[in-house]
Amino acid sequence: MFYGVKNCNLQMLRSLYPKVRIVGRDNIVKLYGDNEHLGIVSNVISTMETHLYTYNKISLEDILDITNGQKTNDESVSGVICYNVNGKAIKAKSENQQLLVDAFREKDMVFAIGPAGTGKTYLSIALAVKALKDKQIRRIVLSRPAIEAGEKLGFLPGEMKDKIAPYLQPLYDALEDMIPGSKLSDMMDKNVIQIAPLAYMRGRTLSDAVVILDEAQNTTSAQMRMFLTRMGWNTKMIITGDSAQIDLPRGVKSGLIEATTLLQSIPDLSIIRMTEKDIQRHRLVNQIVKAYSQAQV
Repeated sequence: MFYGVKNCNLQMLRSLYPKVRIVGRDNIVKLYGDNEHLGIVSNVISTMETHLYTYNKISLEDILDITNGQKTNDESVSGVICYNVNGKAIKAKSENQQLLVDAFREKDMVFAIGPAGTGKTYLSIALAVKALKDKQIRRIVLSRPAIEAGEKLGFLPGEMKDKIAPYLQPLYDALEDMIPGSKLSDMMDKNVIQIAPLAYMRGRTLSDAVVILDEAQNTTSAQMRMFLTRMGWNTKMIITGDSAQIDLPRGVKSGLIEATTLLQSIPDLSIIRMTEKDIQRHRLVNQIVKAYSQAQV
């Protein structure tokens, strides 16, 4: 991606800096020339790498802007959280989504509650990815409760990691949309990004991180208390859930509902409540959610 289609980005650099020999092989760019021009080209390449890391794309126009010391088009756009792997801007698209973004910047703990399709999880992960890219934190920790809704874990094929994989897939999907595959694999191998069931959080202290608990309506009171008390220094937590989709056994209180009731008066955290107006999926999703809400199913 850095070299461009048929090395067009390298060709552009070569035409702009004819006094420097630029050789690109695999992931290494070598420069040959006098010290003055080498320093200039080296700085341009470093800025190009930063741009690509930030926006997941770089064009010939971007290279020209960089060499001229100007802002690129992407840098001039406001309100963008980060960019997906195709270079599309990810930003808040509704009033409550913007409240979530603002709350994340101002508070260390945010609850985002609302129906399916309101962007709770996707936007939260985007905020975490931005914080990681900006080096505000050292890692991202994503978790979900593994609730047996419909099928029993014991009857699913494979080892435990295979059994819990379907519960964590939505988190993988969001990450894969924001971080190129090879880079994501490397980050996960190095535990810069960790995805684990809620049960794996017990006993940990999570510092220098953004920690996201998804589908929190399916936590018990004990699980929610355990999770919230994992918070360490320089850590932000986002807890997302939909109080209308609780899969806990009958009679078991949702940890999400209890927590938002008990903690709502604490000034250092925010509770954002999203509605059908925030749904960003197919227009039918909005109508379906509204119909079920009205029927109180």
